[in-house]
Amino acid sequence: MNSWTPEEELAMFSAMDKTEVPERLKLDNQLCFSIYAASRAMTRAYRSLLDPLGLTYPQYLVLLTLWEKDGQTVNEIGQRLYLDSGTLTPLLKRMEQAGYIVREKGKDDERKVEVRLGDKGNHLRLHAVRIPESLIKASHIDDDESRRTKVMVDQVLSKMLDCDCGCVPMIDEEKE
Repeated sequence: MNSWTPEEELAMFSAMDKTEVPERLKLDNQLCFSIYAASRAMTRAYRSLLDPLGLTYPQYLVLLTLWEKDGQTVNEIGQRLYLDSGTLTPLLKRMEQAGYIVREKGKDDERKVEVRLGDKGNHLRLHAVRIPESLIKASHIDDDESRRTKVMVDQVLSKMLDCDCGCVPMIDEEKE
């Protein structure tokens, strides 16, 4: 993609037919849209695997973090999932009501809430083991392609998190 100054872009746009769409404004040329659409398609595919378990995709992500390391604070889970506490807290409340997790105030600091797996969350781990493999198989993406794609998407995520353009909101690290 060419890199033009804002003044050059304005001059080019002013000179062109107003019905003509510049290449950089075409939807098919937007990396963000491809990632967004792929994410929605992935979430939709997971839904068919998670519905029988009574889970939503965000709940599954919380369980994945707890299966890796049980007993995390709300802030730790939020940082891992790139979610703020305002989004995460209602999700965790529903998960606690369903018996997937248990939330407790911190022993050393009551402002911190620790999240542990509940009986239902521990039990689901046995069923969830097959989910990633089932999704890969159903999507016709082989292991090598899956690993390569994940590396590239992780690189995009890292660059966007490091972006100082003011367009990527950072996690609220103060709140729990």
